[in-house]
Amino acid sequence: MSRFAITDTPLASLKVIERRRLQDDRGFLSRLFCGEELGAAGWHAPIAQINHTLTRRRGALRGMHFQQAPHAEMKLVNCIRGEVFDVAVDLRAGSPTFLRWHAERLSPDNGRAMLIPEGFAHGFQALTDDCELVYLHSHAYVPSSEGGVNAQEPRIGIEWPLPVTDQSDRDRGFALLSAAYPGLTA
Repeated sequence: MSRFAITDTPLASLKVIERRRLQDDRGFLSRLFCGEELGAAGWHAPIAQINHTLTRRRGALRGMHFQQAPHAEMKLVNCIRGEVFDVAVDLRAGSPTFLRWHAERLSPDNGRAMLIPEGFAHGFQALTDDCELVYLHSHAYVPSSEGGVNAQEPRIGIEWPLPVTDQSDRDRGFALLSAAYPGLTA
């Protein structure tokens, strides 16, 4: 029996992963990752890094982050406490959905995760206080390859569900995209 329901999004290669729980009166078991099953969804590398974040305040915004080639990464983003509005933006040069975004509400209750391929920026807004996320990365963090897109970029037009109450100086400082922005290449 598959432990995941895998759903396509309007953005090629971006997937919603829904964890299927095995539960009884004691509680439940929910698988966060299975290389064999998620390989069918596009996960094609070993897990290089696992990160855990806590975002304390509702309305706080994190992102939009990515790593450039040759350190581009896939991410599998799971919410294990609270609820977030999780967003991926297609930055792939030449993609038919270039600069389009897709969002999902992630929470432990709905068991959804986002599988974000290389070439996408990622960020989220906390919809509740004390949100915790677990990220699985296909490539270790490389500071010199890090990039970001301003979460208020008008060319992308993300419709954040809440007023932004908190954002890091770094994230707020990401420049707006120039009209000639070519996108990310492999």
